Amino acid sequence: MKNTQKGFTLIELMIVVAIVGILAAVAL
Repeated sequence: MKNTQKGFTLIELMIVVAIVGILAAVAL
């Protein structure tokens, strides 16, 4: 993991949100 900034970039945030959304859809 690169520690260039504190937090996530927009693309990383979108990827994380997509993964969480898919996991939530599968879990429900």
